[in-house]
Amino acid sequence: MELSADQLSSTLSAARNPNVNHVSKTNSHKKSSVKNIRGCCSGRESIDRFLEWLKSHDQKLLRDANDTVADVVVAADGTGMFTSISDAIRPAPDYNIKIYIIYVKKGVYKEDGIDATVVSGNRNYVDGWTTYRSATFSRDITIENTAGPTKQQVVAFMSESERTVIYRCAFRGYQDTLYARDQRQFFRECKIMGTVDFIFGDGTVVFQACEVLARQALPGQLNTITAQGRKYLTAEDILLYLPTFHLCNISVEPGVTTMTYLGHLSKEYSRTIIMKSYISGAIQPEGWLPWNASAFALDTMYYGEYMNNGPGAKLGGRVTWPGYHGITNPVQANALTVAKFIDGDTWLSST
Repeated sequence: MELSADQLSSTLSAARNPNVNHVSKTNSHKKSSVKNIRGCCSGRESIDRFLEWLKSHDQKLLRDANDTVADVVVAADGTGMFTSISDAIRPAPDYNIKIYIIYVKKGVYKEDGIDATVVSGNRNYVDGWTTYRSATFSRDITIENTAGPTKQQVVAFMSESERTVIYRCAFRGYQDTLYARDQRQFFRECKIMGTVDFIFGDGTVVFQACEVLARQALPGQLNTITAQGRKYLTAEDILLYLPTFHLCNISVEPGVTTMTYLGHLSKEYSRTIIMKSYISGAIQPEGWLPWNASAFALDTMYYGEYMNNGPGAKLGGRVTWPGYHGITNPVQANALTVAKFIDGDTWLSST
């Protein structure tokens, strides 16, 4: 399923009530066979400070989760109306202006919270599913694709909608874990785990205060955290619309021996910025990988690093491509913060 945050078509987790494990609020605005669902979360303090751009009526629904009556209930043990979230979404009316609320009870999802509530699937490329249709689902929830590294592209989460907001969620997979396809997106305090190109797409994305962990890959593979997919460039793209990692922790899972890089040059205008983040010593000194060891796009891509720290943040051994930049200008770096980069001050409150 594809997640969006354009309206209040959303997936929400309520942590205030210990008897409520996950509440997903969704306005089922469908485009043909595709249903856009976006994830965010509750908890009184978080709601008061988070997603200020929501309509006042929608904010009230988030704050008063205890008083909210669900349209459908999902329970893995059979005590609800459905045993899977996918089945619960299908009855949602097309182009409905009323919020459609899904309450997901305990079952596979043990308890509320990141690493405790898990939605998983195992669709993958090898078994006949395309990257676009691979398994997915979103606050204080873990989204996982369990197909494993031998199944090649195993997307856990794909977002293609304007104003996507994901808060304190985890995304687990191997190759192609998180597909930020396009539009403005904001990930805050999330965990993202994978191996090959596991954060990819062409979205205008900020990952803020996130933990990014490479996993053990297959023999002969290299870990590449990002594979930004910009194919075309406009005049305003020079320092705009770049995926930005801000205040993140970039490392590997314990015991990983796979050589790990910050990114992989996959398209002609690939662009990524890492700023004020911790980079562990597990990251190779070169930092970045070219396309198939060729000179493809080395002068048209834009990779930048600014004021990072940690043993892997040293720039002395970095690639010397024309398109690589060790950013030293704070004015240039400020243009890539949430408020400036994705106009976050117009639709996001402080988290």
